[in-house]
Amino acid sequence: MADPTPASPAAPEPKPAESRRQLGNLKMVWDHASRYPRQIATALSALIVTSAATIAIPYGFKKVIDRGFGPGADGSVTTSFHYLLMIVVVLAFATAIRFYYVSWLGERVVADIRAAVQRHLLTLAPRFFEENRPSEISSRLTSDTTLIEQVVGTTVSVALRNSFTGVGGMIYLFALSPKLAGMLMLGIPIIILPIMLLGRRVRNFSRTSQDRVADVGSIASETLGAMKIVQAFGQESREAARFGAAVDATFTAAKRRIALRAFMTAIVIGLIFGSITLVLWEGAVDVAAGRISGGSIAAFVLTGGLVAGAFGALTEVYGDLLRGAGAAGRLAELLAEVPEIRAPANPVALPEPSRGAIEFANVTFRYPTRPEVSALADFSLAVAPGETVAVVGPSGAGKTTLFQLIQRFYDPDSGRVLLDGVALPDADPAEIRKRIAMVPQETVIFGASARDNLRYGRWEAGDDELWAAAEVANAAEFLRKLPQGLDTFMGEGGARLSGGQRQRMAIARAVLRDAPILLLDEATSALDAESERLVQEALERLMQDRTTIVIAHRLATVRAAERIIVMSDGRIVESGTHGGLIGQNGLYARLASLQFSEAA
Repeated sequence: MADPTPASPAAPEPKPAESRRQLGNLKMVWDHASRYPRQIATALSALIVTSAATIAIPYGFKKVIDRGFGPGADGSVTTSFHYLLMIVVVLAFATAIRFYYVSWLGERVVADIRAAVQRHLLTLAPRFFEENRPSEISSRLTSDTTLIEQVVGTTVSVALRNSFTGVGGMIYLFALSPKLAGMLMLGIPIIILPIMLLGRRVRNFSRTSQDRVADVGSIASETLGAMKIVQAFGQESREAARFGAAVDATFTAAKRRIALRAFMTAIVIGLIFGSITLVLWEGAVDVAAGRISGGSIAAFVLTGGLVAGAFGALTEVYGDLLRGAGAAGRLAELLAEVPEIRAPANPVALPEPSRGAIEFANVTFRYPTRPEVSALADFSLAVAPGETVAVVGPSGAGKTTLFQLIQRFYDPDSGRVLLDGVALPDADPAEIRKRIAMVPQETVIFGASARDNLRYGRWEAGDDELWAAAEVANAAEFLRKLPQGLDTFMGEGGARLSGGQRQRMAIARAVLRDAPILLLDEATSALDAESERLVQEALERLMQDRTTIVIAHRLATVRAAERIIVMSDGRIVESGTHGGLIGQNGLYARLASLQFSEAA
C-alpha cells in the first residue's frame, strides 16, 4: 500500500467572484430544501418572531427603568415586568419551534442528498471507481454531508436570525438616538472589511481540511479491510504510523483554519465592542446633559450588545457557510458526473425469447486507466446459443475483459459486441444484464442475511425458490446448519463462510437468475478438492441449456467445454477441443502441462 498523498498546498486566494461561485454551491442544498416549503415557512416565521422578541427585551427594560426609577416614574413598573415576562414566554416557544423545524430540515435534506448521491453513483460505470477511490467517495457521503447538516440545521438559521436581529436592532437604535446610532454605523464598514478579506482564506483552509479528513477515512477503511494481511506481514506499526501521519496532517490543516478564524473573530469582536464603547461614552455625556433618559441609554446598551453579537456571529457563520459550500461542491461534483454507460434515447428491444447468441466483431479495447496497452486487439468470436466455450490463456491475455464487455461495463474502442444480433450500445444496459448470470472468481457476500444474499439473483424469489436454488448449488446442507437458517447474518464479506461455501452461494444466485447466458470466471479456483467437487457438480447442473463462457484453469471445466479458445495479448491464438489443442503442441499444450499435469 502506498503512503498517503501528501497534503496539497493551499490554493491561491480566490477572487471575490470565485468566493461567490463557492457559495453558489449551496444552490444544490437549496434545491433539496425547497421541496419542503411548509417546514421552511414555519421555521422562518418562528425565526422572525424570536428575532423580534429578542429586540423587544431592551424596550421592556427601558420601560422598567423609566417607569420605575427615572425622573418621570409613575409606579407602573409591575406592568412593565409583566410585559417582559410575556416576551420571554413568546421567545421560549418560538425558539423551540424554530429549533425543531430547522433541525428537521437539516436532517431531511442530508438524508435526501445522501440518497440522491448514492442513486447516482450506482449508475456510473466502473471506470469512475477506478479513477476515484471508493473510500474517499464514502467520506464525502459522511463527513461532507455532516457539514451540510450543520449548515442547514444551524448555520443558515443563525445567519438569518442574526441578520434580522442586527437589522431590526439598528432600526431600534436609530429610534432611540439617531446621533449615537449614526456614530455606530460609521464603524460597520471597518468591521465588514476583515470578514471579506480573511473569509477568502478561510474557504481555502476549509477545503484543505476536508481533503485531509477524507484521507484519514480512506486509510482507515483500506487498513481495516486488509487487517489479516497487515497482521500476517507484521505491518501494524507501519500502518499505525501511516494513519498517524494522516491524522497529523488533518490536525495541521485544521489548526491553520482555526487560527485564521480565531484571528478574524478577535479583530471583528474588538472592532465591534470598541465602537460600542466609544458610542456609549458619548451617550453617557448625553444622559448627564439630560438629552436622553436613563432607560433609553440602557436600552441602547442592550440593543447595541445584541447588534454587536449578531454581526460578530456573522463572522463565524460566514466561515461555516464557506465550509458547507465546499462540502456541497464536492457532493455536487459526484451528482454532476455523467454516466458513460447508459441507455440510448430509443433503445432497441432485444429479441424475445432470448437465444443467448454472443458475438465479438473486430473488437479493440483499451482500459481507460491503461491506454497504452490493448486488452483486446481486433478480436472476433461468435458463441452459438447453448454453446459452452472455455477461455484460457496467461494472465493479462484479455480473458476477463470479455466478461466486462459482454456485461457492458465498458464499450469497445472499435468493433462491436452483439447479443442476439443487437449491438450492445443500442440496447438498454439493464435489459442486457437481465439476460446474464455471473459467477465471479472472488465472490461478493454482503453484510446481510443468507436470504438477502441469495435473493440478489432475483429479489422477488420466495423461500421455496431459494431452497431449490440452494439444492442445485450444493449449498442447502450448510445453509440448514446455520444458527438461524436463511436469517443468519453472514458477516462482513461473508466472514462466517468458507471459500467453497461462498462460491456455492454465488452459484445459487446464478440459479435464481435463470438467465440464458452464464459467465463463469475461474469459479473453482483456490478451492480444496472436496469443495471443488461440490462446486463443479453445481456448475454442471447450472450450465445445462445455457450459453456458457468459462474462464478456467481447471482441467475438468476445460475438458467439458465444447470449444476452447486460447488467448494471448488480446487475441485468439488457438481454438479447438481439448484433445485437438493438446495435439497441436502449442500454447494450450504448454499451459496444460504446467497447470493441469497433476490432474492429467
